[in-house]
Amino acid sequence: MSNDETHIIQDILNGKTARFEYFLDKYGQQVFTLIVRIVSSQEDAEELTQDTFLKAFQHLSAFKAESNFSTWIYRIAYNTAISATRKKKYDVFAMDDTQLANISDEQVDHTLNDESEEQLGKLNRAMDRLDADERAVITLFYMEEKPVNEIALILGLTESNAKVKLHRIRKKLYVLIKQEEQ
Repeated sequence: MSNDETHIIQDILNGKTARFEYFLDKYGQQVFTLIVRIVSSQEDAEELTQDTFLKAFQHLSAFKAESNFSTWIYRIAYNTAISATRKKKYDVFAMDDTQLANISDEQVDHTLNDESEEQLGKLNRAMDRLDADERAVITLFYMEEKPVNEIALILGLTESNAKVKLHRIRKKLYVLIKQEEQ
């Protein structure tokens, strides 16, 4: 974590609460983007983003600087969004692991690396069919460009579990895109 953020946190804890605006400005859009991808509703995401920053502010003294502040706030955002999705019933696509086993990494790479407008539309529709947890992983890895070890920290997984999860989700996206093409 940057020394500046450590000083800002200390200032906030010492009563200069207006300094928390730094974190809202720096991480607000990224947190919102993650949450909206998980809950698929802009209105809900706006409310949950506010909830995330409120929780971070209220529990700032619990932040131990063992990871970056961004990792900590993403974890709060992830948990807040996942909790909200559990309260609502979402229609998601379930898939058998044996179906995924027959798909090569090359097939997946070829399909997911196609950045044509048509393919990106298919990818977005496929992402909408993933469950909230899966959308979070894809968003963190591809859109927020978080490394796997940081994703593991945010999700509370081991690094190897995060890699396996990402691998399976990529294959699931491939299947969903191919189903749409048929």
